[in-house]
Amino acid sequence: MAPGNDSLKNALSRATEIRVSVTGRKSGRLISNPVWFAVDQDKLYLLPVKGSDTQWYKNVLKKPSIQVKAGGTEAELNVTPVTDAKPVASVVEKFKEKYGTGDVKKYYSKLDVAVVAPLR
Repeated sequence: MAPGNDSLKNALSRATEIRVSVTGRKSGRLISNPVWFAVDQDKLYLLPVKGSDTQWYKNVLKKPSIQVKAGGTEAELNVTPVTDAKPVASVVEKFKEKYGTGDVKKYYSKLDVAVVAPLR
């Protein structure tokens, strides 16, 4: 397990929103966004609000790593984009369980991709 991931897991267990920073694919600058997330087993799941049209998701396609900040804990994680319908639907269900179906439908306009990062 990478250093700090135990404390990250603890911080994630108490958070409803985290900050995710990605490297801009054109600017090269670090860009930070507040995002919702789900954790299952030793994996962090992210669902871009505009699906494959979400800017931070497009940045992850070019450089598949993110910086996560939850509470006062920060970590850099390697991520894998998820594009197959069945695994994406599984992530959507995790979000519905955590945040409620109504809010997921309200805030997420396109549910065609997800991102997963191992927490160990």
